[in-house]
This record gives sequence, structure tokens and C-alpha cells, in this order.
Amino acid sequence: MRKILAVIFVCLLGLAAACSSTPTPVIIGPENALELVHPDEWPVFTDDLDSESLVLACDSALGYLQKMPPERLFNFGGAHFTAAELIAALERQKDMLVRYPDPVDRTQALKREFNLYKSRGSDGLGRVLFTGYYEPMLEARHQPDAKFDQPVYGLPENLLTIDLQDFSELLPDKKLVCMVEGKKVVPYYDREDIDFEGQLKDKAPVLGYVDEMVESFFLQIQGSGQLQFEDGSRLRVGYAGANGHPYRSIGRLLLDEGLMQPGEMSMQGILKFLDENPQHMRRVLSHNPSYVFFRPLDTEGGPLGCYNAPVNGGRAIATDRRFFTAPAMAYIETEIPAAEDQVRPAARFVVNLDTGGAIRGAGRVDLFFGTGDEAGRMAGHMKYEGRLYFLLPK
Repeated sequence: MRKILAVIFVCLLGLAAACSSTPTPVIIGPENALELVHPDEWPVFTDDLDSESLVLACDSALGYLQKMPPERLFNFGGAHFTAAELIAALERQKDMLVRYPDPVDRTQALKREFNLYKSRGSDGLGRVLFTGYYEPMLEARHQPDAKFDQPVYGLPENLLTIDLQDFSELLPDKKLVCMVEGKKVVPYYDREDIDFEGQLKDKAPVLGYVDEMVESFFLQIQGSGQLQFEDGSRLRVGYAGANGHPYRSIGRLLLDEGLMQPGEMSMQGILKFLDENPQHMRRVLSHNPSYVFFRPLDTEGGPLGCYNAPVNGGRAIATDRRFFTAPAMAYIETEIPAAEDQVRPAARFVVNLDTGGAIRGAGRVDLFFGTGDEAGRMAGHMKYEGRLYFLLPK
């Protein structure tokens, strides 16, 4: 009996030791999303794009920051900087990155004036998932016909936004998107209501008509695009607002149901599946209740990001604005699609000029690839892990 008790006691001690050594799960939030990188551990800053595109991205960021009060504070994963500090940093970085084309010289010069912070990812281990987005070009009509009958909606007049803190500071810092029905405030229409029940007919402006509902769906996922009309005119449309419902991934739904396999999963793969299986269209699209409304934009320059500043292909990224609250110089190391079924390494400076409904936490980045079909092909196949850094003032 003593031997049995001794064995049980030793086992219990081992179990306790194992439990005590199990690391506590790390919760990454806006205040601990970045960690300072020791100067001896900096990467060598190579860059696979031209300097002119980087200058354009910096100028977009400066255009936003220069409109802010100089003392306005911005949070970067727990480190806080004023608008004036971020402006000075970007101006200096823009000059240095052009002045020092050699990667080693560039890295040493940046070390003298800036700190480098690395994203801790979603789990504290530094892993960041990179996806891609682009600006689609869609054939459209000003008036509906037998083929082009899917509306691209502007912001509805009956859509309301309520800031709870306007009523009391004791309420959560949250905005509700809603509408009025009789004497009640109710949630706004979801995708099923809008696309399949026609609830917005004659209730919202229409910017144009495209020929397939799934084209409108992916236009909303991208957040901007260009409508090309039969008379040769073009209209660039950008994000104007959303219906307040949560974003849900239809790709995840198709994987969970076994209707698609991981190797098939891309924007192009989803389009192909829905084209070949139209019986699933309504159920699959309605799985994502979130709906985006658009506004006309100037066709010159590029599409606008979340700071109302132009984004340019290869240099703009979308991050979670709750974690990284202003545009700043960043550096990414990942892979990107190359020729069909091939990938290549990518290491470059970028600026976080955008955000997105599916981009949540410190472990998600969306890279903007530009405009048109080739950009769409690359964005649709982009899904690789990598690292995200920010260069911020000392």
C-alpha cells in the first residue's frame, strides 16, 4: 500500500510541476501589441520596390497627420506619440530611405535615430498573417437592364449612427448602426434583407449596376473599386459606411462545411465555386451579414484608405486601427504570389493607411496590391505568415 501511495504522490507532484510550468496564455491587446527590438536584433532593411512609391505612401500619411492637432496622442501597442512626433519621424525617414540606398548603411542610419518595434502577433509569438486586397474594375450601367441589375448602393438616408457616450459617459464607448421603425430604434438591414429581400429598393442612392451579385459582394470586401460604364466614363467608389453587422468569412464557412478544400481557398476559388454551384449562392453570401455602402471619389490618384488618404499598390497596408491608431512607417517580411502557383520573398517599407472588417488584432495585415485583374489575382492568392515592424521615434 505504501508503495502505491508513494507512486501516486510522485505522479501528483509531477502533474503539479507540469501544470506550474505550462505557460499562461498571452492576451494581446492594444497596450501590449508591440515589443521593442534590441539594436543587435534588427533585420537588415532591404526593399524590393522603388523609392518613388514609398514617397507617395509617406505623403499620404503626412496629409492626414498634418490635419491633426500637434499634441494629439496616438497609441502604437502601448507606446504613445504625438502627431507632431509622427510627422517629424516620417519626414526624416522619407529623406533617409532615399538618401541611403544601401541596405546596411540604411539600417545603421535608422538605428541612430529611431526605435524598432515588432508586432507580437495574435498569440505573443510574433506570427502575423498577411492577406491581400485590391481595387477591382467592374463593368457597370447607369440604369438597370436584363443583365446589369445588381445595384451598388450609396449611403441610405434612413441609416443612423448612435454614439452611446453622447447619452452618458457611463455607457460603453460604442457606436450603434440602426434605423427607426415606428417609435423604436432597431438594427439596420443585414445582407439577406438588402440583397435578397430588396429592402433598400428606392431607399438608397444607386451609384451603378453590375451584372452579378457576387461582384458587388467582393467589391464590398475590397472596400473600393471603379465602375466602368457603357459610355466610356468611369466612377471610382470608396467606403462610405456599413450596416453595423459583424463581418463573417464565407471562405471559413465553405471550409467548415467541406465544400472547398484549403488548397482551393482563394477569392478566385470562391468565385469559381459559386459560379458552378449557384444553389449555394444565397445561403453563402448571407452568411456574412455585413454590408458596405459607397460614395463617389475622384478618379485621379488612388483609392482612399481609412484616413481619407490615397493608398498605392505595394506600399499601403491595412491593420487594426484599434491597435495602431495612426499611419506610420512600417516594415514587413513575408511572401507574395509570383507566377502561377509560385511565391517569392517580399521585404519592404510600407505605411499603415487602411483598415478592414476582417483585420482584427496585432496578428493580421492586409497588403494593398493596386488596381485591376493582375492585382486581383495576387491579392486573391495572398495568405502567408510573416513579420510586422514599426519604426517609431526614440
